[in-house]
Amino acid sequence: MRREKLVNIGIIGCGHWGSNHIRIFNALEGAKVRACCDLSASRLGVLRKLYPDIDFTSDINKVIEDKEIDAVVVATPTATHFNVVKSALNKGKHVLCEKPLSIETEESAALMSLARKKQRVLMVGYVFLFNNGIIELKDYAQKNALGKILYLHFSRTNLGPIRDDVDVVYDLASHDIAIASFLLGGWPRRVSANAGFFLRKNIADTAFVTLYYPRGVLANIHVSWLDPKKVRMLTCVGDRKMAVWDDLEAQEPIRIFDKGVIKEPYYSDYGEFQLLTREGEVVSPLVKLIEPLKNQNLYFLQCLKGNKKPLTDASFAHGVTKVLKAIERSINNKSTIQEIR
Repeated sequence: MRREKLVNIGIIGCGHWGSNHIRIFNALEGAKVRACCDLSASRLGVLRKLYPDIDFTSDINKVIEDKEIDAVVVATPTATHFNVVKSALNKGKHVLCEKPLSIETEESAALMSLARKKQRVLMVGYVFLFNNGIIELKDYAQKNALGKILYLHFSRTNLGPIRDDVDVVYDLASHDIAIASFLLGGWPRRVSANAGFFLRKNIADTAFVTLYYPRGVLANIHVSWLDPKKVRMLTCVGDRKMAVWDDLEAQEPIRIFDKGVIKEPYYSDYGEFQLLTREGEVVSPLVKLIEPLKNQNLYFLQCLKGNKKPLTDASFAHGVTKVLKAIERSINNKSTIQEIR
């Protein structure tokens, strides 16, 4: 039987996420981590002991120019994404880049065009779209099991980790923008946002964001690096049922509430009009717990081998960046509503 060709992987950036990519790709059938790059000598020293069969270097060109490497993972600081991804694409590599793809919309548009020109896969790591809980919620939405979705509410908070390269919106809210647009099947038209600069003057550490979607659907996002409790939660309210996803709840990450509001259809005067709450059962569907990063990286390999367009391709990432820029404009203009452009 003909053996399937291994996909040789290069990892650029071996910090927290880069190290996770090494671990996952190193264990996936059909892939092999060939080389890794990082500027930290001490970090490379630790990883060499863990993975003696992988070539480690501080020279990025040794990874990008290695003709045996088919695809690279870019897990460097966000401000470096554009140049690193551009160089990799120009050398004919497929790319899996950590989110967000870029800070500027002009950059994400340029990378989208370059990937198309080079006929390379450019996928961005919006890892929560590969979380089985979010996938289950998407299935409920597609089957209209919740009815018409009225609004989404996201909470993503913790006490740190505090980043220096991007603010809390780019770091955390980018995940929720991706999830909201995945669940709703489209992009918001307008945004409004305000932020707190409690720790440093120029980098927001707390933000409250409202996204205005077509057909009156709202999405509210609260993100913070300055909160006593780690929260990763989404409430999805439909006119038929309601759902809560809690990423930190291992046993029951999703709960479906058969609850709603009943409008009395007949009344003769204003005093007789009533809105009555409806209470029903609470269901916790079985969600198979698989590490989302494993799901994501396996999907990336499938895209390479099947030559298919990724769900979180450069076009999707460009859409998220446009929303992030509109949020930035709203914060800088005293929370005024900004159009997505």
